[in-house]
Amino acid sequence: MSKSRKKKEPLGSRIFTIINNTLLVLIALACLLPFVNIIASSFATTSEVMAKRFILFPTTFSLDAYRYILSTPMIFKGLAVSIGTTIIGTIVSMALTALMAYALSRKYLLGRNLINFLIVFSMLFSGGMIPTFLVVKAVGLIDSYWSMILPVAINAFNLIIMRNFFQALPDSLEESAKIDGSTDFGVFFKIMLPLALPSIATISLFYAVAYWNTYMNAILYINDSAKWPIQVLLRQIVIVSSGMQAESGAVDVIPPAQTIKMAVIVITTLPMLIAYPFVQKHFVKGAMLGSVKG
Repeated sequence: MSKSRKKKEPLGSRIFTIINNTLLVLIALACLLPFVNIIASSFATTSEVMAKRFILFPTTFSLDAYRYILSTPMIFKGLAVSIGTTIIGTIVSMALTALMAYALSRKYLLGRNLINFLIVFSMLFSGGMIPTFLVVKAVGLIDSYWSMILPVAINAFNLIIMRNFFQALPDSLEESAKIDGSTDFGVFFKIMLPLALPSIATISLFYAVAYWNTYMNAILYINDSAKWPIQVLLRQIVIVSSGMQAESGAVDVIPPAQTIKMAVIVITTLPMLIAYPFVQKHFVKGAMLGSVKG
């Protein structure tokens, strides 16, 4: 008996694969190397940062920048504010977005087209900073943690994505559930919501990143420095360190502003990098996964 031989890949196809893989590796390195430089520079010594423009691995390992940042008394308070705002804000935003998206995905909802038009219109035109500030002030949210959550509780783009997700689900799922005696809330919580887990995980990450990076709303609505999130505090640390070095030239006492900036970037991005792997698997799941079983 003659054994079947595996068909040999054409030369042109192999050349294309090699070139394609090489380009993908180069693009990946171009994206990765700047971040590696940021991490390495945050751990480098003062003299090395001043002498080199690009660092992939520090010659001498130093924690001076992180010690300087963590020595600020309010840094842990700001970290707690950011974590609390991110968790509570994400929960509130997802609850409001999911409920509104499901309602707008139902064709029998009265005024559905008008509401959808207003949502899209809000993406193109907004009241602006001053009217929004006046509204926040009128409802008594100035110096309140809710001022960083409620004004941005629903993102129109995320709402449209989730509405389209619910629209893609077959109407037979809702009809079958209602025949069995389920209510609208029962259909939403027992059938639609479990099927929407991939979409919920993705949009939750979008909301979490937005809340974690809250800066402008805190500057506008929070006057009490004790309630500032981590982003505002880190910005103040960078400004103060740069000003002190410019005035006194105390490079040996205070880490260079460039090192502090790098450490600030690492601190602000690290939590989201840690959270991403836990929701990454949902990014590649199909929207109809498990909805219909034969």
